Amino acid sequence: MEFTGSQTIAASREQVWKGLNDPLVLQACVPGCESFTAESEDEFKAVVVAAVGPVKAKFKGTLLLSERDGPNGYRIAGQGEGGIAGFGKMTAVVTLADADEGTLLTYVAEAQVGGKLAQIGSRLVTSVANKLAAEFFKRFNTTMSATMSAGQGMEQVGHG
Repeated sequence: MEFTGSQTIAASREQVWKGLNDPLVLQACVPGCESFTAESEDEFKAVVVAAVGPVKAKFKGTLLLSERDGPNGYRIAGQGEGGIAGFGKMTAVVTLADADEGTLLTYVAEAQVGGKLAQIGSRLVTSVANKLAAEFFKRFNTTMSATMSAGQGMEQVGHG
């Protein structure tokens, strides 16, 4: 299942790029995130609670950032095991471009599920996966816009 979306963020591309690579920002934006730990610069361990229809599970997994091309975008790959509920995998290509109001963030994501989750029905699973991706980027937008409106960063961009 594939889904796409975009957000216009009131921040420069460099600031958005920094946010996309900041573990604290990422943790704050993942819906249901209970823990988020850096294993390396590119790999993170996460525990996320998610509900898909009647199945609610705690997923333990990894998030890997790759194909970095700052400040233009990267690939995020995540996978999680939810025990008896099954597993979920997601990859997303995130692209940044200049926009009149700041930065246009666009994503193309693909998700797969297995186990009990796969038995629920692809329409519901697709809907929930799409909603989770949209919620992540909405939270990211809010976080970045709040940071910028607090006056942090814009005047510092490009100096360093």
